[in-house]
Parts: sequence; structure tokens; C-alpha cells
Amino acid sequence: MSKSPGAMPDLAIPPSQNVVDVSVIDSTANVQVDLGFFVKDPMPDHGTRQCPSYVFLIENNAGKKAVFDLGLRPDTESFPPIIRKGVNQLSMHAEKNIATILQEDGRVGLYEIGSIILSHWHPDHIGDPSTFPSTTELVVGPGFRNAFLPGYPTDPTGLILESDYTGRQLREINFETGLRIGQFRAMDFFSDGSFYLLDSPGHAVGHMCALARTTPSTFIFIGSDSCHHCGALRPNKYLPLPELISPSPFSNPPHLQGTVCPGALVEVIHPKRSRSEPFYSRLEHAEGRDVTEAEATISKMFSFDASEDVFVMIAHDKSLPGVIEFFPKKANEWKEKGWKEASRWRFLEDFRLSAVNVSTPSE
Repeated sequence: MSKSPGAMPDLAIPPSQNVVDVSVIDSTANVQVDLGFFVKDPMPDHGTRQCPSYVFLIENNAGKKAVFDLGLRPDTESFPPIIRKGVNQLSMHAEKNIATILQEDGRVGLYEIGSIILSHWHPDHIGDPSTFPSTTELVVGPGFRNAFLPGYPTDPTGLILESDYTGRQLREINFETGLRIGQFRAMDFFSDGSFYLLDSPGHAVGHMCALARTTPSTFIFIGSDSCHHCGALRPNKYLPLPELISPSPFSNPPHLQGTVCPGALVEVIHPKRSRSEPFYSRLEHAEGRDVTEAEATISKMFSFDASEDVFVMIAHDKSLPGVIEFFPKKANEWKEKGWKEASRWRFLEDFRLSAVNVSTPSE
């Protein structure tokens, strides 16, 4: 049943003229997963999926540089044994380390990277920090030290490698700052209002998102693994399905310019027949995941996703290639280039078979 959109809450982002340059790095990782591992009751035609893993290069006005996440290391055999087993089960591989991608481009020296910020410890995000100079600090979320140190091989059952953090500063973020942005506890990373880390628990110990100010009034919300498919974000009470979606995600080929899809067709295939609730509203339980916290984190993202001044990018959104531009190009002009509008409903392509079955019922 359709509902009217709710009143948008104030995101309460502190004003600042300071911005960061943001580049989205294609980490070359390819992750094949069963969506049923993350959400309950996936759509009938939406099971195993292959998706990328995005990394972000961040630079503030003072020239301080950080990378947010490191993707997947190509040498998956060097992971701790317990992680190596999981990687093989999920079918993950990457062609290059992020350090290699930066070195091949040559515009940013590794010694210039002051911080590696890990959204969380999972193998498709932690990469290989040892490929960066020891002067690059490792920044992690709350609880990381207690949960993961010491690493492997000192701890034979360790989930991370000792080489991931030894010989460099390991900084664990404390969100007891009193700062809140939207409903998230926040930390001003560069202390200039240009880049915030957001406490976003649930998916994993110490999970963090980020908010990058791309102009004084526009932002990129780096969603990490807060959710694994945009169907867990959209539609929502602040961003209902429109009457018409153009180009149609169900055209052949998909997203063909000039095509239109009625919002009513999408409503019909929605599990709850709703225009104002996400397709996936319940997450699956899994070891190490706090489902209640994870679902709360997704709900906190709704108002950011609905804002025309915030572009939400989750780590494994396979609908973004073909819309956004990757490193070495910058993403700061995302609003002028229409990336949000062009990508907002592209995830519906994953439900194309369901839409076709509804629009052409069997006799």
C-alpha cells in the first residue's frame, strides 16, 4: 500500500567552506556472493551476484590524503587460514593492490597517503596495508583492537594478519565527541569540516561510513557495507517510487534512453506492494553481525539517500559503472553531472525477470 513521503529530517551537517577532493577507485576486485547471505527472502530472480568493491581517495585543502578502504588483496592465499577458507567459498579475486593502482597512475605517491581508513576488517575491504609505507597510519573503528589483536600468526585463529598493522600507527576512532550528523555519531577527521567518519555498527565490529564534502553544500556518503544492495535503501519513506522511471531499468537493453517504466509496475513486484518501503527490509542473521544495529544503520541512511545534495555510494553497488567516473578523475561534480538521478533506480534492473513476468502473464 502506498504512503505519502515523510517530512525530511534535518541532516544537521555543520557548515564549512572546506571540501575534499574525492576519487572513486575501481579496486579491480570481483566478489561473487549469494544475496541470501545478507537479506531475507531475496527476490526470485535475484540470487548469486557479481559485484565490484570501491575504494576512495580523499584529499583535503591542506593536501592531507587518505584512502578509505583497500579492496581485496590479489594474493588471497596469504590471508589467515580461517579467512582464506571463507574467501574461497565466496569466490573473490582481484587483479591489483590499491598501492599498485596508485603507483601505475603516478600522480599520488604512496608516501603522500597519511592514512588508510578501514570501514571494517572484512577481506574485500582490508586489502594489504603492508604495501604502503610505515608512515601511513591505519585508522579503524571502535572495538577493533580488542576483537582482532593480535593477528595471525601469533593468534593461529586470527582474522587479520599481523603485517596489516605492525610497524605503523594504529588509531582506533572514538566517537564520544558529542558530534552527530543526521542520526549518526560522527568524528571530524581532518578537523576542518570537510570529511567525517560515521559510526555505523551492525555489519561488523567497528564498521564505519563516511561523509565527504564535495562542495560547500554537496556531499558523498560513503556507505561501505552498511547494505549490500540498493533495494535495502529504496524506495523509502522520504524517497517513494516516482510515477514514472526514465530510462526504464527493464528495457532491452536496460536503461535505454527514451524508455519509461511506470512506478505502478515496480509497486506490483514489490514484496509488500509498497512505494515507500525498501524491497529488502530484513537482513539475514550471520556470525559477527548484529542485525538490529545493522537495520538501524540502514534506516539512518534514508534521509541522506533522499537528499538531493547527498550522493550515497555503497561499496558493492554494481549499478554505478557506466554512470560515474573512476580514478584518476574526481567525483566532486557528481551533482552537476547528474550521477544521482542517473543511478538512483538502476538497481531495479536486477528484478527485470519479475517485471517481465508481471507485464506478460502466462495465458
